[in-house]
Amino acid sequence: MTRPGHRPADELRDLLGVALGALDAGRRDRVGPLPAGGPVAVRRVALAALGGGRLLTAAGSGEAAALDALTRMLSAGSADPADPFCAAHLHCPPLPVAVAADLAVSALNPSLDSWDQAPAATTVETEVVAALAELAGLDPARAVGTVTTGGTESNLMGLLIGAQGPGGGGGGSGGGPRVAVLCSAAGHHSVRRGAELLGLGEVVTVPVDGAHRMDVGALRAALAGHGGPALVVATAGTTDAGAIDPLGEIAAAVRAHPAPGWLHVDAAHGGGALFSHRLSELLAGLAEADSIALDLHKLGWQPAPAGIFLTPSGRGWERLETEAAYLNPADETAAGYPSLLGRSLRTTRRPDAFKIAVTLRALGRDRLGALVDACHRLARHAAAVIEADQRLALSAPVTLSTVLFRYVHDVHNRETGSQEALDRLNAAIRLRLLAEGAAVVGRTTAGVDGAVHLKLTLLNPAATPADVTALLALVAATGDRLAAEPAA
Repeated sequence: MTRPGHRPADELRDLLGVALGALDAGRRDRVGPLPAGGPVAVRRVALAALGGGRLLTAAGSGEAAALDALTRMLSAGSADPADPFCAAHLHCPPLPVAVAADLAVSALNPSLDSWDQAPAATTVETEVVAALAELAGLDPARAVGTVTTGGTESNLMGLLIGAQGPGGGGGGSGGGPRVAVLCSAAGHHSVRRGAELLGLGEVVTVPVDGAHRMDVGALRAALAGHGGPALVVATAGTTDAGAIDPLGEIAAAVRAHPAPGWLHVDAAHGGGALFSHRLSELLAGLAEADSIALDLHKLGWQPAPAGIFLTPSGRGWERLETEAAYLNPADETAAGYPSLLGRSLRTTRRPDAFKIAVTLRALGRDRLGALVDACHRLARHAAAVIEADQRLALSAPVTLSTVLFRYVHDVHNRETGSQEALDRLNAAIRLRLLAEGAAVVGRTTAGVDGAVHLKLTLLNPAATPADVTALLALVAATGDRLAAEPAA
């Protein structure tokens, strides 16, 4: 409640001081990269701060007191992506300038579903889309795109617009021939979920090679076996191994298919390599895609969400065109008031493009590229450390910032040990580290062997090689400790 004679900005400034102090206090309470004790202990602390079952009371506790107590609890109970030992997921430490920009959006609370709710933000989004389209090799004057909640929404849009493109009727229950959706075995689960939501049928799984990249020969065979319209989803930066499919070869296979085709590239992870002058060549062929998904809350260091969906032209977008009398009546559009309503699956839509715009303007490509390169160097260092330690084995080549590996105990177990026993041991390493609040390390069953692998996703450019060495030493030592314990 604003007090007489007191500006809202002054009240916000006071509360920001409370929140920042509570964030620091929570970090001191936590000590490590995540809270110790596992789900039971964390829930007990969280419930106590939330009022012990009485969250909504008649009088409340007051703004400063509630903000202080709950922010301190949240900070203490969080996995901190700024800690070098927090390295499981595509979960980045956001840049302070992006966090500050995000605060400005929260304070103003615009919505992009009509120009009169977001006059300046409407221009901000169109400029961010143009800048990132140009970075991806598209013509910024012709490209069409939008800011999304992330790869899942971007992939859904790629399927929606792409199915309209080659099939003409969406491939579902409407008119037109059915569109086949093809995605590699290493593709993101959102592709299958999106195809199901859109009624596109079962996704055809294309095998991968030993480096977790789509097998182009198998793709050509699958396309030949289908014969009809096809929507191919390639991946630039797989979730498990960070692998990048051979985009140029895949594009050529789609273009050679005699029926209409659409190539969507899920570059939610790998798209960040575009900032790097050294690594951008890994994405050769990206500009040949019909649609592209990027995520700057990964290798872009934005607070989530910060997804981007791009197409080289307006082809297929007619499916999203909408006119609502209370948002974008035709006469206002004709009078020059632009509408972004037809650029999204959502109506109320926060201008998440603003923090991206501030970051691009502040750091430029060179500084953002240097951050990408730093994370790549950390991943290469991790691979070297793993290969030098006989207790560990590298599971896939390093492409970007993901390091897939496995604790193998010793040379004998590496060669002849029981896979089931090693699977249990690798799974137990991760759980022990979580329970002790010592480290956040990823886990997956990537690859043709179906084995349990551990994973580092190194998105903290402030981490050092010494940090990574220490984290891997902790993983190996934890494995040694568990291997020595008597079986339960």
